Amino acid sequence: MGDCCEEVVQFDLLDSSVKKIVNKAKAVREKAYCPYSKFAVGAAILCEDGAIIDGCNVENVSYGLTICAERSAICKAISQGQKIFKSIAICAEMKDKFVGPCGACRQVLAEFSLDMDIYLCKPNNEIVKTTVGKLLPLSFTPNWVSFSS
Repeated sequence: MGDCCEEVVQFDLLDSSVKKIVNKAKAVREKAYCPYSKFAVGAAILCEDGAIIDGCNVENVSYGLTICAERSAICKAISQGQKIFKSIAICAEMKDKFVGPCGACRQVLAEFSLDMDIYLCKPNNEIVKTTVGKLLPLSFTPNWVSFSS
C-alpha cells in the first residue's frame, strides 16, 4: 500500500474502543474457516452505539463462494440491526505487508460510509490506519446514484 492511503499508528496510543476491535479482529481470525488457502482473516466493526461485531473469512471449495471477514462482519451487524459504523479492524498475516480489503469488501464498506476508519492489523500489533474513501476513490455509493420509480 502506498503512503498516500495510510498512516502507521501505535496500538498503545489508540482509543480504548479501537483497541477492542483490534483485539477482537485478532481473536476471531483464529476461528476462520480457510482449509484451502490457509489465509485466516478476522474483522471487527465498531458500531455507532459502541457495539462490536466480528466476522472471519469462510472459504468454500468453489472459491467464488468464499465470504471475506469484512463482509461476514457487515452481514452479521446488519442482521443485528446495526447500520452505522465508526471503524473496522482487519487482521491478517502476510509477512511484511498489511492486508487491505478486497475490491468487493471495499464496495460493501462504501455502502455504509466512505469516512469509516479502517485499521489494518498484523497479529503482532503493527497497525496502519486509513479510510474507506482513501481505499476506494471515486466510489459508487448510495448518495451518488438515484433510482426513479
